[in-house]
Formats: sequence, structure tokens, C-alpha cells
Amino acid sequence: MVNFSLEGKVALVTGGVYGIGFAIATALYQAGAKIVFNSNTQEFVDMGYENYKKAGIEAKGYLCDVTDEEAVKAMVADIEATVGTIDILVNNAGIIKRIPMTEMNVKDFRQVVDIDLVAPFIVAKAVIPGMIKKGHGKIINICSMMSELGRETVSAYAAAKGGLKMLTRNICSEYGEHNIQCNGIGPGYIATPQTAPLREIQPDGSRHPFDQFIISKTPAGRWGTPEDLMGPAVFLASDASDFVNGHVLYVDGGILAYIGKQPQ
Repeated sequence: MVNFSLEGKVALVTGGVYGIGFAIATALYQAGAKIVFNSNTQEFVDMGYENYKKAGIEAKGYLCDVTDEEAVKAMVADIEATVGTIDILVNNAGIIKRIPMTEMNVKDFRQVVDIDLVAPFIVAKAVIPGMIKKGHGKIINICSMMSELGRETVSAYAAAKGGLKMLTRNICSEYGEHNIQCNGIGPGYIATPQTAPLREIQPDGSRHPFDQFIISKTPAGRWGTPEDLMGPAVFLASDASDFVNGHVLYVDGGILAYIGKQPQ
């Protein structure tokens, strides 16, 4: 029988306050996992507690900057002491800055890479020893279609997410023998409050130009939802994926497989 149960497992979802991270944490909880999340401001930690409470989910939140190695070590030690050894890590925390490359300063570029690539390295490095001792572990890195594609204004994000794909493969290569599976999820364009302005109907009744662009590039003919990521996350966090390692599962409605519609 295929085992999708996460009963008794401890899952850390970085940045799991809302959006994709919250949806994945909800799915893991529904499958039986204990949820731990973090944010880098107390305001967002409190928001996370409120969101989980409204959803009827017990979760423990930490104020922790995932780019700070010592802070991450302290958080992981506290989780291990009070909740249990981390069985599942979801490296979800991330940012994007949409700035043309020649206009982007190095400080901004480094900040994106630090949060989107260096932080997953730091957190994975902190949890892997406990996973080795326990004899198993699941690491899910939230990659992106920009792990495969380039696009205007996202040079830092694409560089970081491309690097995260290769970090995923390298963790697989180094720690697969310890029964640790490291895979990625690459979301397509997801309908969230942050993308709502890009989906607003225009005064003339037409779709927003970017909305039209995404729909035309997606064989599914729609934006994704955070709920579309829940099943893939449970699969990659469960025993059902024990022989899946170093893979990025793109949940994109088929965009990466599609060249796009022929102009009329």
C-alpha cells in the first residue's frame, strides 16, 4: 500500500506565513505532520499564528532570519528540543526584485541570492545532521520556472532559482545514501493576493495584458492556485517518494512543455 501519511512527522516550512508556504504547511498538517514555521519579523510571525489558528491548525512559529546561520542553528536546536527532530524541511522563504539587470545594484542582487539560494543551504545544512541520525529525511526546495527559463527584470531571481535547482541535485548526491531525499517544486504562475492586480479585468472588459500572456502560455488555460501545490508537496514529503531524489517537479499547468500559441 502506498504510504502518503505524515503522522508524527515534524515539518519546518520556512516563511510559511501565507501563500504557497501556508498552503503547503496546511497540506502537510492534514497528512498528519506537526508544523513549525518562521519569519524574519515578529509582525509576520504573529500573522502566521493568526492564519493557522483560523485554519484550525496547531503550529509553532519562530522569529528567525534564515540568512543568519547562527540564528538558524539556534532555531533548529530549539525545534529538536521542544517539538522533535525535523523530518521534513520545506525551503519556501524567498523574495523577488523586478529590476532590469543594468539598473540593478549589486546590493539588491546579493540580497535576492542570499535569501533565495544561500538561506536554503544554511537551513538544509542545519537539519541534515538530525536527519542522518534519524535515518531518513525529506527536503523540498521551492524552485521556480525561472530555474529553467530567463525573463526580463529577474536576473537575480533566475540566477538564485537556477542555483537552487543544482543545490537540490547536490544534496541528493551527497546525502541520498543516508535515506535523505531532496527534491524541488517549481510552481507556475499562481493566483495569490500578490498577483491579483495582474489578473484584474480592465475597464473595457478585457483581461489584463499579463493575464492574457499567462493564459496563452499555459496549456491548462488558467493560473495555478496554492491548492495545486498541496498534493505534490505531500507526495515529496511522504514515503511514497522514497526513490525520487534530485528531481524538480514543475507544477505549472504545462508552461515548460509548450512553445505557445501561433500568432493569428
